[in-house]
Amino acid sequence: ALGYRLGGMSWFDAVGHAFSTVSIGGFSTHDAGFGFYNSPWLEGMATLLMLFAGVNFTLHFVAWNQRSVRGYLHDSEFRAYALLMLSMIVLYSLILWGNQTYVSLLDALRFASFNVVSYATTTGFATADITLWPVFLPILLMFLAIIGGSTGSTAGGMKVMRVLLIVKQSMRELKQLIHPQGELLVKLNGHVVSTRVIQAVWGFFSAYVVILILLVMFMQAVGLDEVSAFGAAVASLTNLGPGLGTVSSTFASAPDAAKWVACLAMILGRLEVFTLLVLLTPAFWRR
Repeated sequence: ALGYRLGGMSWFDAVGHAFSTVSIGGFSTHDAGFGFYNSPWLEGMATLLMLFAGVNFTLHFVAWNQRSVRGYLHDSEFRAYALLMLSMIVLYSLILWGNQTYVSLLDALRFASFNVVSYATTTGFATADITLWPVFLPILLMFLAIIGGSTGSTAGGMKVMRVLLIVKQSMRELKQLIHPQGELLVKLNGHVVSTRVIQAVWGFFSAYVVILILLVMFMQAVGLDEVSAFGAAVASLTNLGPGLGTVSSTFASAPDAAKWVACLAMILGRLEVFTLLVLLTPAFWRR
């Protein structure tokens, strides 16, 4: 809040945006959102805070206690998270600059870094109308939101850890085809990941994808076009907020049925699917 205040915000705005940034809420005290300030300093500060909030808070706790950043560097999920963010910021900056969306490379970097981090951590702040960005950039932001932040963070989405394990398991299966007699293991942070954990991750991934597909089909069934339906489903399930098409900034124009289902999807996403789905199973209610 003090940093925001020094950047030109009022105390009320600074406190409000500090809470909204660290919690990855994405709400602003102005209708124009974070773009109201048009300040590179404030946007850069918010970008760093959103990155910070998307990291596993256990790593922050360890770093604070040990007065060392080695815990970050030795964590596989953090390295994957940092690499994903860095590569996406570079990709978006180059495409936005190359397509003359922004004439200056620094402007492209400024808007790319803020909005990529905001969507990838499912914060939902915006300083540009991403639906006007060229080629595949708006759709890719939705997929970044599906990945989300790290486990143990305030971010939504599937979490980087699960995606990392899925990638490692997929690579293991490819190597197993080449070496069918080999004993290949999936490791994370130097430790072998059990088969039970891998199965749980694949089960979560399968449930997540099926629910997302059902949400998209329902949104289309109640009247949204294909792009808006996909954006609404992702925005709700990942707790992102902004979507694509007619729901790029607000759900006000969406049918009432879409809003009710979006409410359920937001609860599903926040409780990470299984916590709520288990309540619907008969076995849970048997004595």
